[in-house]
Amino acid sequence: MLQNLRLNKKLLRELDYVAIIFAICIVIFGCINIYSATNKDYGFYYLKLQVAWLILGLIMVYVLLALDYMLIENYAVIIYWAGVILLLINDFSVLGSSANGANSWIKIGSFGIQPSEFAKIGMIIMLAKKLDEMEGRINDPKNLFELMFYAAVPMILIVIQPDMGMTMVSFFIVLGIFYCIGLDSKIIIGGMTSVLLLVVGVWNSPIMKTYWKGRLTSFLSPEKNALGSGLQLIQSKIAIGSGGILGRGFGKGVQFNSVPENHTDFIFAVLSEEWGLIGALILILLYGIIIYRLIKIAKESKDIFGTVICVGFISNLLFSIMQNIGMTMGLMPITGITLPFMSYGGSSLLTGFMALGLVLNVGMRRKKINF
Repeated sequence: MLQNLRLNKKLLRELDYVAIIFAICIVIFGCINIYSATNKDYGFYYLKLQVAWLILGLIMVYVLLALDYMLIENYAVIIYWAGVILLLINDFSVLGSSANGANSWIKIGSFGIQPSEFAKIGMIIMLAKKLDEMEGRINDPKNLFELMFYAAVPMILIVIQPDMGMTMVSFFIVLGIFYCIGLDSKIIIGGMTSVLLLVVGVWNSPIMKTYWKGRLTSFLSPEKNALGSGLQLIQSKIAIGSGGILGRGFGKGVQFNSVPENHTDFIFAVLSEEWGLIGALILILLYGIIIYRLIKIAKESKDIFGTVICVGFISNLLFSIMQNIGMTMGLMPITGITLPFMSYGGSSLLTGFMALGLVLNVGMRRKKINF
């Protein structure tokens, strides 16, 4: 069994080391900011947890690299429905736990996981498998409806929570996959119109709590409720602005202490105050290089399954980065989306490395290796 998890040297030569090294650099940068944000009240607690998740994430990357991704395709159905079952347990059992207005966690004692993070990966793998079987014929009505079914099941269960942030991420993952595979533009426009109508319906339904409505719209005019739903954004903008060009320096930031969720969703406020515009640009540059390398892998993939895996993760990465950074500056609605590889969060970091491992697997096996 252990021999099956050994990586051949010829395969390792094809590994994109730049992408994995830069991802680790972002996590380390995140750990520094997480410690700065939490050490006053919690000491090394959150830092040690994040490092533990980093180690576990790298172990998962190794395991995934050791397995041919075509083997993973054989288990796509099991992986997908396992994610759906986790969402069902989360939504309809006593194990479901609420955080920030959304019932989006399964908790057993002090241990908790976010099922939607894992279901998201399952959805990407399932769509990749189906498109591979369909040979990319996405404009065939029967094929399209089948793909929409597999995309809709987890998304509906996420809407029920209601986790609007993860719903948005899932939607843009599906949109990115469908667009890159060649879905007719008229269908895309019609689909987005339908989604807009659905959003309006959900917005005016009992599913959407007043808390969430205020949270999502507060970015338009946070000053109207400066002590309520607008507080987080106002404090975040103050922290970001106070960092200036060069930042105040590690451990010298003070404004971010007034930002709720400063070590998770609003870690960018901590980074910007202590490292300034230069630190923020360095982070964005690292993200840009990783995304460029992943796009290159997607283009060179030897099959549709590998291409869709790559496109799904790239779409997830792109939207999450834009949404998270945008919401901390008042450019996007405030949702519970973490900054990939930067924010504190076990489920987010672990699934981020799992997805990265799958994409690197595709790149490593993009051509036949003669042993």
